[in-house]
Amino acid sequence: MDNLTMSQLLFPSIDKTAADHEAAYPPRELKEGAKVTRFAPSPTGFLHFGSLFAAFIAAKTAGKDGVFYLRIEDTDKKREVENAVAGIVDGLKAFGIAPSEGALGNGEETGDYGPYTQSKRTSIYQSYVKELVEQGLAYPCFMTEEEISAVREKQEAEKILPGIYGEYAIYRDITAEEAKKRIDKGEEYVVRLKSPGKPDGRISFKDEIKGRIEMPENILDVVLLKKDGTPTYHFAHAVDDHLMRTTHVTRGDEWISSVPIHLQLFRVLGFKSPKYAHIAPIMKEDAETGGKRKLSKRKDPEAAVSFYAEAGYPAGAVNEYLMTIANSNYEDWRRANKTESMDKFDFKLSKMSKAGALFDLVKLHDVSKTYISTLTADDVYSAVEAWSEKYDTELHSLLVSDTEYARRIFSIERGNKKPRKDIGKWSEVKDYIAYFYDELFDGVRGWAENVSKEDRDLILKRYAEIYDPSGSAADWFPQVQELAAELGFARSPKEYKQAPESFKGHAGDVAGVIRAAVTGRLNTPDLYSIMQVMGADKVKERIEQAINIK
Repeated sequence: MDNLTMSQLLFPSIDKTAADHEAAYPPRELKEGAKVTRFAPSPTGFLHFGSLFAAFIAAKTAGKDGVFYLRIEDTDKKREVENAVAGIVDGLKAFGIAPSEGALGNGEETGDYGPYTQSKRTSIYQSYVKELVEQGLAYPCFMTEEEISAVREKQEAEKILPGIYGEYAIYRDITAEEAKKRIDKGEEYVVRLKSPGKPDGRISFKDEIKGRIEMPENILDVVLLKKDGTPTYHFAHAVDDHLMRTTHVTRGDEWISSVPIHLQLFRVLGFKSPKYAHIAPIMKEDAETGGKRKLSKRKDPEAAVSFYAEAGYPAGAVNEYLMTIANSNYEDWRRANKTESMDKFDFKLSKMSKAGALFDLVKLHDVSKTYISTLTADDVYSAVEAWSEKYDTELHSLLVSDTEYARRIFSIERGNKKPRKDIGKWSEVKDYIAYFYDELFDGVRGWAENVSKEDRDLILKRYAEIYDPSGSAADWFPQVQELAAELGFARSPKEYKQAPESFKGHAGDVAGVIRAAVTGRLNTPDLYSIMQVMGADKVKERIEQAINIK
């Protein structure tokens, strides 16, 4: 009776029972073996690349038959950052990691298992704590901060486990009568779990990534509800993962030490615990020490997901890279399945690195180059147009001023068996296409040193006379070879190597002079295609400009 009186004393306005909530959140109707996963960040800062990786892993674990949802764990209001939820939602969306239900930002949600924001679920948590009090498994603790500090100092001096448990849990057996007196006097309290753990007890669980782990059982009387009635992370996540019917929890391995508490909470609540998969942190080579360290919010600009959006890494490329560090066999699979959707890859938690994948921005860039090379011209145009509207207004205005011209630029050497891999991110596009636009072309020519100024001018003057924009691609280089032979150059590198003293150079050098005159560069995609896109007037104008350079 005392436990019932205590529960009524602590929660007089809570009228719903655990059974009521169980009925409101029934088991999901999914295919046999379907997984339910979640990404559950706190809105306390920007979206970290490691968090994006965790969300990616959760989404891939759920797969197309399961459910991946977004839950916002905002019970720590003191650390909450304004607009952080919108940043999280936008960050996931920007990289194609789309929860099937959960928080949408701006206070909106979708799905039948909400609210998906913990601050809106306080009465639910209190219902379960009320029942724990009724069962004698939880109690109000009136210890002051000073008393807790004194206990901690004593425990440190005696070199024993710190925390409130055993003889240090001085309110463990408080009566409802005494609790009422203290409450009436205005004393503040938290509600603690009356841990059933034994000092010599052990737990064992199978981690889906790290394998079998054995640890000491939890003996701490952990806080379930804080002084303001809001739940701690430990308790809220247990209730939410149960009611939202989460089957697999993927999270950072810093949470391994909390597993004994979490498994104990599931047990005392009468819930089936989810399977845990603890992800090792993403590491980075440390130039200062020569060793490895965690990707740092403070030291590394690439730790923020916004870094990739601003640089213009496509979502598909980032996802490709994330999968390469998630499962080491993905790269072999991708080489053998160049055009298949990533969804067809058999992702396994068990194949994830136990020690932590190494982040490599150079590799991401290479992966992105390969990814972009597979896109159509229309795909590239659409992506660059959308990116530049936000991050490069000058480029955007040029692209939209003549969309057909821009699409033709992006179509050069695209869609063939071996497409060029010149672009790794959208912020590189402006420089890549600069010579197509007078507004971006600086007029500087990168001439090869092995052709004299006199020969350059001669090549350009003669080419201007014979240039035929209506000629075919097949005819273009033979025409250059004829011009080379006329001006004392070999028709081919092979011919030049056989008698270098007999020639000024070879046809490739002649083509290089034309390339530099038209584009300002020594290395570009197919020059014939470039000139066809530019148009005859612009080509002639560029050649004339080049001839007049002193």
